[in-house]
Amino acid sequence: MAGALCESLPAARDLFDRASAALGYDLLDVCTNGPAERLNATDVSQPAIFVASLAALEQVKATEPDAFSSVVATAGLSLGEYTALTFAGALAFEEGLKVVQARGKAMQDAATATPSGMTSILGLEVPEVESLVSEARGTDTLEVANLLCPGNTVVSGSIAAIERFEQLCVQKGGLRTIRLTVAGAFHTNLMKPADAKLAEALAGISLRAPTVPVWSNVDARPHTDPGEIRELLVRQVLSPVRWEDTMRGLLADSVERFYEIGPGRVLAGLLKRVHRKADIRNIAA
Repeated sequence: MAGALCESLPAARDLFDRASAALGYDLLDVCTNGPAERLNATDVSQPAIFVASLAALEQVKATEPDAFSSVVATAGLSLGEYTALTFAGALAFEEGLKVVQARGKAMQDAATATPSGMTSILGLEVPEVESLVSEARGTDTLEVANLLCPGNTVVSGSIAAIERFEQLCVQKGGLRTIRLTVAGAFHTNLMKPADAKLAEALAGISLRAPTVPVWSNVDARPHTDPGEIRELLVRQVLSPVRWEDTMRGLLADSVERFYEIGPGRVLAGLLKRVHRKADIRNIAA
């Protein structure tokens, strides 16, 4: 990812050069050449996605400069919340990268300590998913982790519990599950002590009031107070991501146009499931 963008846009390449200097390795080379195993590791993928997303924002600046004058709010799914905060001026680029690097390493360490994973369940609403989670959990950890859109929920937990959940879905009528390619059970208590390590990293940087409200994954509400934002970022590591509620809140606030920034087009698809006629533009990295 980001290779073509950096070839055509000097501002995007500059971000990767600055990131490589801070990280101590050539981030763009890993993004474009891999190997995939390294890029998919949480301690590398999180800085990569963070920088690639901000590089995509440089593309918007170059092609649609007027779009920035009408921004009323920002939001990001899980790691994307750091991109949203950096765009809104709450985090400087280098400090945002520092925190994201610490977050990725802490989450990777927690995942390595306890074999765990995530799986997506399609076609059921949240109360039905919660019932299946309760039935499959046993004595292990298994929780609803991402509430993405109608009929699309992600469950996180220990490998044994995930496997029981997937088997139960088959037994209940062949419900479709998709195992996610992630290092561990993000947004559950299995990520401890990553939350404490993230709190330490956040304590060492300056967090300012954003220029526009940033919607938190934890409570699906807009925030501008740096103290509240810092606390919510720590809680986010262990808490479910309330993405559908965030999108509904933005729509209720009369947001007329959305931009999906960064690798992939997943968020555009999720928004369309919430509101089919939503105006969303994808700016890829």
